[in-house]
Amino acid sequence: MHRPPATETEVAEELAAVRPDLVSRYVARLHGARAAVLTRLWRALAHEPLPWITGRELTRDALVLRLRDGRRLEGPPCDPYATSAYVTAVRLAGTAHEDPARLMRDLAVPHGDSLAAELGHSVASLALSRADQPPRGEGHPEEWPVADWQWEQRVVDGHPFHPNCRSRPCFSVAEQLAYGPEHRPSVELGLLPVPERECLMSGVWPRDLRDGGRLLIPVHPWQAAHVLKQPRGERALAAHPLMSLRTLAVPGGLHVKTSLSARLTSSVRDISVGSVTASAALSDFAVDLAACTDGLLHITRTLGAATAGSPDLAALWRESPRTYAAPGEHVVPVAALPTTDLPDSPAWTAEFTRLALAVGLRLLELGVALEAHGQNLLVVLSGSGSPLRLVYRDLADIRISPARLARHGIAVPELPARNLTDDPTALRRKLFGSLVAGALAGTAGSAAALRAALEPAVRDLPHTPDVEALREQPLPAKALTLMRLSPTTPGDLWTGLPNPLVLIPGTSGQ
Repeated sequence: MHRPPATETEVAEELAAVRPDLVSRYVARLHGARAAVLTRLWRALAHEPLPWITGRELTRDALVLRLRDGRRLEGPPCDPYATSAYVTAVRLAGTAHEDPARLMRDLAVPHGDSLAAELGHSVASLALSRADQPPRGEGHPEEWPVADWQWEQRVVDGHPFHPNCRSRPCFSVAEQLAYGPEHRPSVELGLLPVPERECLMSGVWPRDLRDGGRLLIPVHPWQAAHVLKQPRGERALAAHPLMSLRTLAVPGGLHVKTSLSARLTSSVRDISVGSVTASAALSDFAVDLAACTDGLLHITRTLGAATAGSPDLAALWRESPRTYAAPGEHVVPVAALPTTDLPDSPAWTAEFTRLALAVGLRLLELGVALEAHGQNLLVVLSGSGSPLRLVYRDLADIRISPARLARHGIAVPELPARNLTDDPTALRRKLFGSLVAGALAGTAGSAAALRAALEPAVRDLPHTPDVEALREQPLPAKALTLMRLSPTTPGDLWTGLPNPLVLIPGTSGQ
């Protein structure tokens, strides 16, 4: 099921067989892709609690890391919120390294070789994604897209801060071209008939995806070929992949999340039996709670979900975020905002930040921490580009505080234990790590721009413990590289980034 990550050379060889017209463009983009991945890796080395880094020292023009084995690793001062590829080389024991994979191998740390292979594949996949983009005005016109899935195609570089931003080790080059949203494919989902009596279902299954006493479950072609190892079914459904790759837009406006047991970026994501069971109750609860934001937030409803008793064969139907836009308005995933010129305006970024923080903190006060990163969070824009309200999709990883809900007289729904916690640190990590250190930082693009956007927004927020934590404490972020180097440690690992509101980036957290 899982093939080893391909190297730059192997990707070039595969590409020559399936798309020879892209080979020269792919090779030309490798240098920039290495810098993009190295920049993300340097952020991790500068700020994550990696046990083999014993000290960090900031000089006038460099950041020096002292390694446990006595070597020194030197690079430029690190802006943890920068999204440009500004790190082109670092020096390990005096030797320059431009290739993040080679750097990780030469660090010689536990599990470093496996991460090095992933970093090499991330570089190669990123170069492939960039090579397959049409010239401006040919496929990515100056005017904004009409279809919601066209916005998803504009996010070419993947995660703005993860070194494995484009790592898809389970996919061949042909499969990346066939299924990656940035390659603009149409994907034929199989419709696998399963007797309804053998399925666990929540909500309402689409009427036109029933065949007598059977449910027709959408199956991703990769899943059919590599996991189920059976024909996809006689019928098929043409769909457009969204940023998550396993979720696709289908004719008629709905979105369907399919099972895809491939590791993308960090982990294998599936649709567990528990997620299917809880989907309707969680959706109803979240939609009702969103009403407490005075129309500033909409949650896309989960309409139906089904599983044939295994995460390997399941599907979940959701509304399109476009449902919550009026004629003339646009619904844009926050991750796609940097493909517009809107974040170039400090006033616009401040206005958007004010809206996002007000909504996120209102729900947190009530007892719900959204995982509001740039993929899950969308903004509704007026025809002139003003941020009007937000849309949130994918409720699987939100956190809910029964104690906070009870304080506000809100009944606690029956949900899986993994969604429930009263720990304020866990709740704040979930929201601040995804929204502030993720979506807002990725939109702002630098510590200075993030600070300029946060200051006026935070100044007007009510004085609550959550707001005080946002003002004064380090900003939580997932320690994504530490997690990849800790394969036996379950769950998320965290770090604290310099808070742009109170610290000069690069002088603390080192």
